[in-house]
Amino acid sequence: MPPGVVSKDVADIENLLSLNPKVLNHATLKPTAATVESRRYWKRNGDKSCSSCTPKTKDFDDIKHTTLSERGALREAMRCLKCADAPCQKSCPTQLDIKAFITSIANQNYYGSAKAIFSDNPLGLTCGMVCPTSDLCVGGCNLYASEEGPINIGGLQQFATETFKKMGVKQIHDPSLDLASLPTSYKSKIALVGCGPASISCATFLARLGYSDVTVFEKQEYVGGLSASEIPQFRLPFDVVSYEVELMKDLGVKVVYNKAFGSDGLTIQSLRDDGYQAIFLGLGLPNPNIIPIFNGITQSNGLWTSKDFLPIVAAASKAGMCSCKAQLPDFGGCKVIVLGAGDTAFDCATSALRCGAKRVYVVFRKGFTNIRAVPEEMELAKEEKCEFLPFHSPKSIKVKDGSICSMTFLRTEQDDSGKWVEDEEQPVTIKTDIVISAFGSGLSDPSVKEAMDPVRLNKWGLPEVDNITMTTSEPDVFCGGDLAGVAQTTVESVNDGKQASWHIHKFIQAKNGVKIPTEPQLPKFYTAVDEVDISVELCGIKFENPFGLASATPTTSSAMIRRAFEAGWAFALTKTYGLDKDLVTNVSPRIVRGSTHGAVYGPHQQSYLNIELISEKTAAYWLQSITELKKDFPTKIVIASIMCAYDENDWKTLAKMSEDAGADALELNLSCPHGMGEKGMGLACGQKEYMVRDICQWVRSAVTIPFFAKMTPNITEITTIANAAKEGGADGVTAINTVSGMMTIKVDGAAWPNVGIQKRTTYGGVSGNAVRPIAFRAVSSIGNKLPGFPILATGGIDSAAVGIQFLMAGATLLQVCSAVHNQDYTVIDDYITGLKCLLYMRSIKELKDWDGQTAPTERHQLGKPVFTLPDNETVLPNFGEFRKKKEELKFELKQKLDLLDSSNAPTRPVFKPVVATPKIRDMIGFALDKITSYTDLDNAAQVVATIDQEMCINCGKCYMTCNDSGYQAIKFDPETHLPVVTDDCTGCTLCVSVCPIIDCITMGPRQTKHVPKRGIPVASA
Repeated sequence: MPPGVVSKDVADIENLLSLNPKVLNHATLKPTAATVESRRYWKRNGDKSCSSCTPKTKDFDDIKHTTLSERGALREAMRCLKCADAPCQKSCPTQLDIKAFITSIANQNYYGSAKAIFSDNPLGLTCGMVCPTSDLCVGGCNLYASEEGPINIGGLQQFATETFKKMGVKQIHDPSLDLASLPTSYKSKIALVGCGPASISCATFLARLGYSDVTVFEKQEYVGGLSASEIPQFRLPFDVVSYEVELMKDLGVKVVYNKAFGSDGLTIQSLRDDGYQAIFLGLGLPNPNIIPIFNGITQSNGLWTSKDFLPIVAAASKAGMCSCKAQLPDFGGCKVIVLGAGDTAFDCATSALRCGAKRVYVVFRKGFTNIRAVPEEMELAKEEKCEFLPFHSPKSIKVKDGSICSMTFLRTEQDDSGKWVEDEEQPVTIKTDIVISAFGSGLSDPSVKEAMDPVRLNKWGLPEVDNITMTTSEPDVFCGGDLAGVAQTTVESVNDGKQASWHIHKFIQAKNGVKIPTEPQLPKFYTAVDEVDISVELCGIKFENPFGLASATPTTSSAMIRRAFEAGWAFALTKTYGLDKDLVTNVSPRIVRGSTHGAVYGPHQQSYLNIELISEKTAAYWLQSITELKKDFPTKIVIASIMCAYDENDWKTLAKMSEDAGADALELNLSCPHGMGEKGMGLACGQKEYMVRDICQWVRSAVTIPFFAKMTPNITEITTIANAAKEGGADGVTAINTVSGMMTIKVDGAAWPNVGIQKRTTYGGVSGNAVRPIAFRAVSSIGNKLPGFPILATGGIDSAAVGIQFLMAGATLLQVCSAVHNQDYTVIDDYITGLKCLLYMRSIKELKDWDGQTAPTERHQLGKPVFTLPDNETVLPNFGEFRKKKEELKFELKQKLDLLDSSNAPTRPVFKPVVATPKIRDMIGFALDKITSYTDLDNAAQVVATIDQEMCINCGKCYMTCNDSGYQAIKFDPETHLPVVTDDCTGCTLCVSVCPIIDCITMGPRQTKHVPKRGIPVASA
């Protein structure tokens, strides 16, 4: 008999289980005072009562709430409804196709997302970081009407474009644009003054149009305009600005530095004299607005303007921006007053903290409801403990011993007419050391105004500008950005440049007598990825790409197929039709959302169940439709899906009629799992080898075009049926049709869907991602069993990332249905760009460690990189006193850092293919040799889990799962809630499966010999 009790945990395991959840049998009693202490211990968010927060001096790390990791981006993208006529897009100044780029993120096609963004906004990364989205796109989000709130569009935009940036791909001209054959008018010289957002945008679009002599003149030694000099590093890193300028230069745009408009001989007339055919003014508003009480007070006294302060902070914190080696202003221990209520004022406030300010007051004339800054900016300043003083208007400033010592304000009120008035009887004096004026800017430099001559100026001293064409009083001079007087944000400046580019194009071509389209046609963003060939040949038929629509609801009518072809689908199967004697009438309801993934409502349904039959339309309708579609879309492939009972004449007749109508190929529906089986069709034929073989032989004798037998998964071994189809002469198979099942039974006992007053139902076809594992098995099994036998895969294909997996499992073509239910026909654009990128990346050596389009995971918390502590420091969790300790250590290290160290300067990776980009044919069956039987697996090659405690959010999911579903191999520290894997780990990978943070837990080779725990030792012989 074995010693001891085996059905109880041993002592060390009992100890390990001490924090494991237990069912409570009574209410929990704990004193409030104890809970107060406990709450403070575990607190993760900011402490409202904090009076001794860690200083922010020299801390220019990202502080944006919108920044997302891949996990956050995927979850947020899945929430997006991808609305019809989306209000978010209508609210975007550059008209970004927001639902399209978010669709691509949800499908892990980050290249496709970035392409959509940069196509309409050449500064898409900048705008993803600094756009006031709550006032723009997010303000129109339909999810504002829901409890969970609107989509974080800016964060998603930032994530996609940052990921693309890491791919190291250069921008190119539209591959269809033959630059060599363009008229000489495209060699016209075009000048842009100021290298800010408006000019960068305008120059990029002009270069995309094919203009080869585009020059940007910049007065500074750095690019970016206000994006570089006035938006702080912690909101917009300089390497982002630099990167987007490099994208512009990819197209041949030149930048001339240290060339100031007005003071370096650069004028409208000098540019004309130098042969420039068009001029764009995008030089911004360089001069600060100064109120009279500041007359005679200077920076030496402690008075700064935003135009003085922010550029110095930028120069001292943005490595690589300039060669000046500036130092941050020393506000150590100072009280700082910032005047203004715009975004710039709040940038000044948070930047002052980075300069060592002890306390910062943001003082403004109106109330909180009138603040011009976007809520995101104000919230950041609030979190960093800046104080807000509304209803205060500057009255006077006091200087003592050459330094500002206080400032007096008058209380303001709004009278009945809406005018804001000062109350002389309510003065308030605030002691201060530094005052930063952020009252906006204008154009007061006489040399700049003289340089603009003969452009007519308005009453504000700015150029008169047509807001539609962006032209000035001079037909060859255009204007945009702050100088044009309408744009108040970076993205609006970008759109000014975009708008101007088309009208500059019109002006130059008209001047040269060249006709261009009436409707604007600005080229999109292109890279070498877009030149990848994803065509594929099957049975002598060439397909533009491997994506097509399955025989299902997306092909209910030929008009729908027409729209699908126009969208870019390479092929489509008609909805299955039969002879007139087999016409059907559907019941309703018949198509319902799945319940396999819980309470998921809206798009991204993971499964559907339907009891819909084949097409209700006649064979004549489909035959005529095939003829029309082939006539209008000769390069698209139309596959006729047909169904008959087990009748030789019927199959021959319908197959021949379809061939004569012009179908490129046939699909024999031998697998419909509901309704048709009772009629002796569909599933009734597809489950029997002899029937499949006979039907294929009949069709083979009747037609010469290729045909494919559609397989049912509702069978023990699908390869036997596939083999029968091959023996019968089929050119391939489609795998798989829907899986027979039932989805939901409600509390009243009625299933859903139910029909009629009796609320009856039947087993229907389950489709979507829930059946993908079954489809993978079917496709790979056939691929291994019948090498080289063509397979059309269907079943849960909802992205390029999934599509390439099916190709590697042995498929040649990919049929889609449920993904269109979730979205619309335009998803094909995402699939095409996604597949091209996945193929292209296989040719880049530097991207070999990427998982598809996912970059290797960096250590992060809240979507931002984890600040690395010294090696001798113990890993600390991110809550309570531990968090405060980490912040203190971080502060100490930050003080020792050189912000301008060359290692922090912008670098732009550009990767080139080292091998030929693979073709679709190279991927077909690529993974089949790795799919084998269980007995071929190596049980000596064991792995174990490793937890990255810097990324851990201390939820304990790994610990609980390992305890109650695994091997009790994870300890959970009661004080830090940091999990630790023990030597008992068997490498089951359950912990990885439930961990909410991507790559927080990884699997690596076991370093010791694996000895299974047998419970009771094996009896010796």
